[in-house]
Amino acid sequence: MSQKRRIFIAVNLPEDIKRQLLDFQKKWEYSFTRQSLGGGGPVRWTKKNSLHLTLVFIGYADEQEIYEICRLTKEVAKKYERLDLIFEKILYGPPGKPPRMIWLKGKVSEELANIKNELEEVFVSSQNLRAFRIEKRPFSPHITLARINMGQWLNLAQKPQIEQDFKSIIPVANIDVMESDLKRDGAEYTILESAPLGAD
Repeated sequence: MSQKRRIFIAVNLPEDIKRQLLDFQKKWEYSFTRQSLGGGGPVRWTKKNSLHLTLVFIGYADEQEIYEICRLTKEVAKKYERLDLIFEKILYGPPGKPPRMIWLKGKVSEELANIKNELEEVFVSSQNLRAFRIEKRPFSPHITLARINMGQWLNLAQKPQIEQDFKSIIPVANIDVMESDLKRDGAEYTILESAPLGAD
């Protein structure tokens, strides 16, 4: 039996946006670490090359399943035109709940939601992907900039107020099948297949 790999579908970001987000991380890093005697602080920042928007999380899949995921993703992607993804602000996430992450929040895109929904439908209908389950939560497009250690977070005397506008329009030309390799210092991501939107 082949070893299973952790798979998801994502939209990756252009380098200029990644650099802007890295600047935000550097700006706020000291605000968290200066209150922490342990040095690292309650926040683990996402590495620049790992910044992305998760569209569909699939889970562990073997080589045959990954082949099917790539095939279906390309079939769905070519039905849709290129689109623009609009980002609005940086805030603690998920909104309305105790903070577990720092997000760059995007505006809900009908086109992107349709792509996500069709991907989920074809995955759950595939005879080769029997373990896949559709996510029940409503789609809330976001990019995770950091993850928060709640134990250390609760010990902070002052919680930094990080909410700020981040107006940006990102052209989306393709969606990517990604592998997540979990390591001690955070996940590493690899693009396995890039599926162009509107491809012939």
